[in-house]
Amino acid sequence: MAKQKVLDANGYRKFGMLDSVAYAAGDFGCNMSFALKSTLVIFWTQFMQMGSELYALLLIIVQVWDAINDPLIGSIIDADKRKYKRNKFLSYMWFGSIGLVVGGAVCFLPFPDVEMWAKVIIFIAGYVVWDAFYTIANVPYGSLLSLISKDPADRASLSAWRSVGSMVGNMVPMMILPMIIYDANNNIIGNRVFIAALIMGILGFIAFQFMIKNTEIREEVDVKLNEETPKINILKAMGNFMKNRPAVGATVAAMGMFLGMQGGTAAVTVLFQSFFKNVQISGIVQVFAMLPIIFFTPFARKLVVKYGKKELSVVGSICSIIACILMLVIRITPDMTGVLVYVVCQLINSLGIGIYSTVSWSMMGDAIDYNEWKNGSRDEGTVYSLHSFFRKLAQGLGPSIVLVIMAWLGYNEYFGGNQTFLVSLNLRYLVAALYLLSAVLQFVGLALIYNLDKKTLEKMNAELDERHKANKAVEVKEGGNE
Repeated sequence: MAKQKVLDANGYRKFGMLDSVAYAAGDFGCNMSFALKSTLVIFWTQFMQMGSELYALLLIIVQVWDAINDPLIGSIIDADKRKYKRNKFLSYMWFGSIGLVVGGAVCFLPFPDVEMWAKVIIFIAGYVVWDAFYTIANVPYGSLLSLISKDPADRASLSAWRSVGSMVGNMVPMMILPMIIYDANNNIIGNRVFIAALIMGILGFIAFQFMIKNTEIREEVDVKLNEETPKINILKAMGNFMKNRPAVGATVAAMGMFLGMQGGTAAVTVLFQSFFKNVQISGIVQVFAMLPIIFFTPFARKLVVKYGKKELSVVGSICSIIACILMLVIRITPDMTGVLVYVVCQLINSLGIGIYSTVSWSMMGDAIDYNEWKNGSRDEGTVYSLHSFFRKLAQGLGPSIVLVIMAWLGYNEYFGGNQTFLVSLNLRYLVAALYLLSAVLQFVGLALIYNLDKKTLEKMNAELDERHKANKAVEVKEGGNE
């Protein structure tokens, strides 16, 4: 006999673990593709032998398109009036997940002996193909959180489990790939990267299908647009976004986080290649440093209910600032003792990042509600995609700027993992400085800009509930008069 579904008061499947695990699977699918992005700079500068300055320029070009692409897709989704069997966000994600099967692999076509102009075409074309499908899958995925449940605790749970999906999607390749794609001399093996990307694309596709099948949409507010709804005005949406303090604050914090995570990727890889002389352990070290995030995640829901998302995140950013200052001033030697000191600093930093990252997506869900509270319209896809726009600018400009700084500090891509000691020492301080800047930006965004503390959030949710009930009563009354 089949087990009967437990329904809530509105007739939907009662929110539970399946919702959280399914939502986590979506970010796992995204990160099966996104995790390899951190390998791009080493693949293209060391294996494909593209100059650091040229790569930095090309990365800015494709990342600017990447950032512009997000609000365009968001606007298309918001303006889509077609009827879908389940939900339009899930339908867009289904289509995007198909392209991601091969989208990531085309970024790593291993042809190091072709002319430089051909390498430029391969890089740009491959990135554009990957980015198009990733955006189609990822933009509606981020917007979906606010539609699964309106309960703050449920959203905190979804955000925390999204972080779990993201962490697992990052940790698996982070730990395994360095052991596979680098040789005994700490140099990258391009053909293996291409094969790994194909395998990861398939795993991501499977995760997306699991999520799509098991996601329950409980909130349909302003998602299915009717004929009287005006077309999306992207300039007006941008203006509303800049007036949306929670969205701006969460975006500044996210830009800071990605500046450290993505901007410092190449520097960290070369640090392990040439300073610690063991790039194979870099993944294990980074995974170990993420343990505090894993430890915090199960307690996120209860702590959010008790203390509030903003309050917890600010405390986390302070922890990160302290850890990064220690990383900058403490002597780190190029041996296992130095690795241990590095790991301890990263453990503290990771705790700070983990507190914020587990609630970051929930904070954006609240920012979408804030947009409705203050401006009268939710614009889920547009608000989230503008957030993604600025975040991706940080992801693109950060690595490009850092790569130029690395070149200025003496980094030579043709030497691979055999940089001089002075260069590797410079990169050791560069990594610490980048992480410190990242932590400071997170503090500014969360403590000084984001204004939805626990008390304000409760007030906003109460007023929105009253507004929704009033609107529903009017609809029922009008329907009865027809």
